[in-house]
Amino acid sequence: MMKRLMACTSILLSLIAFWGCKDEIPQKEMIRPVQAMQIADPAEFAKRWFPGQAKAIQEVDLAFRVAGPLITLPAMVGDTVRKGQELAKIDPRDFQVDLRSSQAQLDKAKALLIKAETDYERLIRIQKRDAGAVSQAQVDSNQQKVESSRAEIRSLQAAVDSAQDRLDYTVLKAPYDGLVTATYVENYEDVKAKQPIVRLIDHSQIEMIVNIPESMISHADYLKSAGNVLRVRFDPFPDREIEAWIKEIGKEASQTTRTYPVTLLMEQPDDIKILPGMAGNAASTAPPSGMKDQPQLVIPETAVFSPSENKTVVWIIDEKSKKASQREVKTGKLLGSGITVLEGIEPGEWIATAGVHYLKEGQQVRILSDSTVEVAK
Repeated sequence: MMKRLMACTSILLSLIAFWGCKDEIPQKEMIRPVQAMQIADPAEFAKRWFPGQAKAIQEVDLAFRVAGPLITLPAMVGDTVRKGQELAKIDPRDFQVDLRSSQAQLDKAKALLIKAETDYERLIRIQKRDAGAVSQAQVDSNQQKVESSRAEIRSLQAAVDSAQDRLDYTVLKAPYDGLVTATYVENYEDVKAKQPIVRLIDHSQIEMIVNIPESMISHADYLKSAGNVLRVRFDPFPDREIEAWIKEIGKEASQTTRTYPVTLLMEQPDDIKILPGMAGNAASTAPPSGMKDQPQLVIPETAVFSPSENKTVVWIIDEKSKKASQREVKTGKLLGSGITVLEGIEPGEWIATAGVHYLKEGQQVRILSDSTVEVAK
């Protein structure tokens, strides 16, 4: 038994010595997947035309709040109307009757209140002259009648106001200056409350929604903050350019197209009429001269971090070796689409945009996104 144990021990020691003499197997470096984007040339944005469609700044389907038969429908498709102008009218006779009935009840209640107040004041005067001539119960009863009459008047006044409102609702008026683009009923037709009657649009200004790729959305954000105009051409008027401003930039990209909706705003031209639904294209004007002297990049906030106090860096990814290295940058103001970088990176370079705290110097990476970020300058 002892010999067998010694033999096993000897074999085990031999195996340990054998493996100890072999060279250590090198561990393969992990290639970390990383979200990244390439800094692009700003001239590309000015060259691009982005398709869109015109829409009115206000458009509404107008309806009555009450039901009844139409007696007038002066609004016609294509009519330009002013604020407060009558567009349609319901037969008001039933509502006039209701109003007169409510008013009559209110008048009657007011007369009863006058009598109740007169009786109460008379009892008070008698009680002051001769305390025993009138019981306190009579005084309290008359006082209660006065308070009850006043409460009834408040209720009836509310009924009169409601009846007046319903009568007023028999006339459908334009809430703003606009253009009638549709009518949904015929005159003399019985209509229901909240049933669409007329469609009205405000075409004094025109909106247009274009979709900007996420690679260029930072330039649109800068143009908005700088107040720069854009140029728009609509398909029916290809030789006419209209100035437009960026009204709003969407904060979430489409999951399928990776584009951001950008709403443009323009004044209605005097010489042509832009109608909702017209297709067109929008493009940027040349970059403002004030930006040429001080180039600025806009990159996602997630790409920037501070490994130490007073030091801000990004991860630069070498396009050939796909290795990451830190580089210090100088940042500027924060915009809706990211943060401006004044110094440290150049167009054409790749930067990591997510997971920056998990990278290390010289680490091999695999780029997950081929998106680009636009230079605003």
